[in-house]
Amino acid sequence: MDMLFMKTKSSRFFNIQDSLFKYVLIGFSILVVLLFVILFYMLIDRSIPSFSANGLNSITGTVWDSEKGLFGALPAIAGTLISALIATLIAIPISLGMAIYFTEYAPQRIRSVLSLFIDMLAAIPSVIYGIWGLWVISPIVKTYIQQPIVGSIGFIPIFAGPAYGLSIFLASMILAIMVVPIISSLSIELLSSTPSSLREGLISLGATKWETVRHVGIPFARLGIFAAIILGLGRALGETMVVTMAIGNSYIWPFQSPSMFAPATTITSKIASELYEATSTLHISSLMELALILLVVTILINSVSRVIINRRSKREYF
Repeated sequence: MDMLFMKTKSSRFFNIQDSLFKYVLIGFSILVVLLFVILFYMLIDRSIPSFSANGLNSITGTVWDSEKGLFGALPAIAGTLISALIATLIAIPISLGMAIYFTEYAPQRIRSVLSLFIDMLAAIPSVIYGIWGLWVISPIVKTYIQQPIVGSIGFIPIFAGPAYGLSIFLASMILAIMVVPIISSLSIELLSSTPSSLREGLISLGATKWETVRHVGIPFARLGIFAAIILGLGRALGETMVVTMAIGNSYIWPFQSPSMFAPATTITSKIASELYEATSTLHISSLMELALILLVVTILINSVSRVIINRRSKREYF
């Protein structure tokens, strides 16, 4: 009887612990949802004066003049999307190349060194990337890339001069360097998890390493690689300091000057450069509306990517 009583008491104790742990986890989950809802509501509430004053012109307008009370966000939205897209497109082949070399060709000693440098690149603060881009990369890009291109094919509007150095092109290049560690590290993990039986089976049939990666590794990991690319795109969309220091912070692109070598602005750089200088309620509200637009864009991109991943995974499953 004593043993039965002890077992019953112990069972009740562990059941209470399990229930307590369950409710703590539920509380944490609810807290995350509440934080997001509060953040979203705060941005909407602070954006109402701007939207009431300017209407849709606050999104579609191309003029940002705080003295006249005109706050059109379209150049900042375009600069954000294009710079992040260019950075991601530059980073994809570099990241996948690094991942394939790491998993298929690199000796163990080289893998250790390469892994260390990937981790170091991911850990470098963004302000250091910004300083490096401003003082080192900008003069090199201006002298050896922008000026020769302007001199040879500058008649094409997208490559027209003058070469400013600080530009949307420079910001995209530096953003690409920041995105590479994210995509490459995740791609390495995914390619490394390819079932050895599939790889060895294809190699036994006479396939080369490249054919093994092409027909086994990449198809097996493609959904994960796509998710890694979306994570990199999200990092590029939300980056602030690098873009603020490298893009030039001018409102002329792309409607007054469509050249990729012209200075531009993004949502994050606009907020960072003007938030502490804004004095009027309308100006502050317009900056809050920019933040709301960036949040909505990020949510849309993640939602679309999740839908694509779910549909592709279901097709592969069935």
